[in-house]
Amino acid sequence: MIDVTLEIADAEAMRGLAHDRVAPLLRAGDLVILTGDLGAGKTTFTQGLGAALGVRGDVASPTFIIARTHPSLGDGPDLVHVDAYRLSSLAELDDLDLDTALEEAVTVVEWGEDAAALSDDRLHLTITRDRGGEVDMNDPSGGVRVVAVTAHGARWDGIELPAA
Repeated sequence: MIDVTLEIADAEAMRGLAHDRVAPLLRAGDLVILTGDLGAGKTTFTQGLGAALGVRGDVASPTFIIARTHPSLGDGPDLVHVDAYRLSSLAELDDLDLDTALEEAVTVVEWGEDAAALSDDRLHLTITRDRGGEVDMNDPSGGVRVVAVTAHGARWDGIELPAA
């Protein structure tokens, strides 16, 4: 079962983590929960997933629309991208009726700590980054992130995150 902590150098490496290492493990019905402060890289990670899954549309933060579905352009699953930041309770998350999409899509929930109730089987990424210091103009988003990837549930038994 997956339980690793990784250092991710920049935004491109965050997209690469999603594209090259996490996306190949995902299938329809999987739930991915992303936790981290503003600017940690949650949407950047989801962009990498969207590219790997071959979905339609640019993956952007769904903060103001709360949930966006990106249909698959091929044989793979759709991507449902949820931003739970503005939701005040699990009941509001439940009102989105994500259960209907969970079986047919890969569902990513940013700010999704409460989304764990949606499924016993889930992949949870906690993304942290240092605050303060000088801003690197080549990576104004803040540089190195630490990503803890933890799998929960029987779905992930015997599955390991591929090496970089």
